[in-house]
Amino acid sequence: MPEAEAVTSTQVEIFGATYVIRGGQEPEYLTELAAQVDRRMRELAEHLPNAETGRLAILAALNLADELSRNRRHYEGERGEIEARVTELADRLTATLDGE
Repeated sequence: MPEAEAVTSTQVEIFGATYVIRGGQEPEYLTELAAQVDRRMRELAEHLPNAETGRLAILAALNLADELSRNRRHYEGERGEIEARVTELADRLTATLDGE
C-alpha cells in the first residue's frame, strides 16, 4: 500500500496578503511558487496602478498559464524531434549491425 504524503502547512505572502497553504509539497517549493505569483502581480500593478487585487490575480494567473502552455508546446515539439532522431539513429545502428 503506498504511503500517504505528509501534509505540511506553509505560510506565504502574495501581494501583501498572507496565506497558509496546506499540501504535500516542500515548503520551499510552495514559497517559490508564491514568489512567482507575487512578482507577476507586482509587475502588472506597475502597468495597471488602479487595478483591483482580484483583477491583478486573474491577469497574473492568465499570464502564468500562457507561459506554461507555450513552454509545454515548445518542449513537446523538442521531444518529438528527439524521439525522431533517436529512432533514426537506432535504425541506422540496426542496419549497420545487420550488415556485418
